[in-house]
Amino acid sequence: MTTTWWEKFTNLTKYPSLIAGLTILLALVSLSIFAVSTMPYQEAIRLWRGGQELVKTNPKRVPPAWFDWFTRDDLPRTLTITEQEGTKTVQSTDEGRKKVKISLPFKYDYDRFPSEINLFTETSVEERITLTVRWRAPDGEEMTLTENRRIRGSDTYYISQDMNLRMKLEETPHKGLLSGADPSRDEPIKGDYEVIFEGEVPEGESLEAELVLYGQVHGLAGTDHKRRNLMVALLWGAPIGLAFGVLGAVGAYGTTFVLAGIGTWFGGIVDSIFQRLTELSMILPGLVLYVMVGYFLSRSLWVLLGMVILKNVFSAGMKTYRSVYLQEKESSYIEAAQAYGASDWRIIFRYLLPRVAPMLLPSFVNAIPTFVYLEATLAVIGLGDPVLPTWGKIIYDARVNGALYMGDYYWMILPAVLLILTGFGFALIGYTMDRVVNPRLRER
Repeated sequence: MTTTWWEKFTNLTKYPSLIAGLTILLALVSLSIFAVSTMPYQEAIRLWRGGQELVKTNPKRVPPAWFDWFTRDDLPRTLTITEQEGTKTVQSTDEGRKKVKISLPFKYDYDRFPSEINLFTETSVEERITLTVRWRAPDGEEMTLTENRRIRGSDTYYISQDMNLRMKLEETPHKGLLSGADPSRDEPIKGDYEVIFEGEVPEGESLEAELVLYGQVHGLAGTDHKRRNLMVALLWGAPIGLAFGVLGAVGAYGTTFVLAGIGTWFGGIVDSIFQRLTELSMILPGLVLYVMVGYFLSRSLWVLLGMVILKNVFSAGMKTYRSVYLQEKESSYIEAAQAYGASDWRIIFRYLLPRVAPMLLPSFVNAIPTFVYLEATLAVIGLGDPVLPTWGKIIYDARVNGALYMGDYYWMILPAVLLILTGFGFALIGYTMDRVVNPRLRER
């Protein structure tokens, strides 16, 4: 009686390990689809390269927003105050110029200080103009942050890095301004604040401002030393890692599987050449070859993938497959195929390879995370693609910037967890498939 597809599926559901592995794999595939559909490749590359754009939006080197679930305090998020949220007054003068006064109010009710404060200004005036910036506390007291500050075009006033202001407050500016200039105070004064700046520009010209108070937490994955949102690399690391793993396994193990069958069937000089190439490849150190390619040829992910496939085509698996093919070559169904006149190629691709494939499928599945880990390993030692955002690249940046020493554990743990889950998922699937195709491992 022929077994239906439903019966086969029902039989597989008896293995909880397969269900768990497929669940993890489905989650990774869903993550990959979500990344590609919501964040196109060029957009991901642009966000990962960083730049001045991120300075206005992201804090530097802060943990994820859910980090404050494990603290008693309400950790600050990034506050962005634009002109639309404040007031702007313009007063004309007799010299054909106008005085611009912009007020940027905000309410601060977090339990900790912001990580830094920046003021961004932009003017259409080609000549340099002078600005005065003042800070008003909740009690109404005002403090001049800077006066006679000369700017032209786009300018950034890094308030937290103003050394004159630091000496005046005897504290880091973003702490001193929110603590009422009281160095002994370890928490901010909550209430309504206001930043006021004034400047004079010619008639017909513009002057705009934007204030940013950066939080101590940000997003779902935090940020790195370049203010990049780590969620970009965590999302895009899934499709890149899976693509590298699947293509590497198909290109290397698939080719090895086919060549081993061809060499075993024809024997003679063909089999001898394949075996000598295998023995040569086995004595060549793979990691050293990849390092040489990365340093002297290219660090492109796809160039490294091609090198990985070439190195692993004639691997130790060639001899393993050959031993299995030698047994199948003497089987009665092969003799029957020869008896009715089947050609060599028909016997190889119609009878020999399909017969052996189920037995070797578990090792193919287990090989996929091996290539995923290889890509991450190359990135961790500094040979990753400099353009692509990957899990290994996150770990590399975290390592060289002392994430573990500085207490930024999230920076390294999040990509490491995804790598572990990937390997664990494929290991469960491969283990279950091995039990299915190997009668000795089946439950009685």
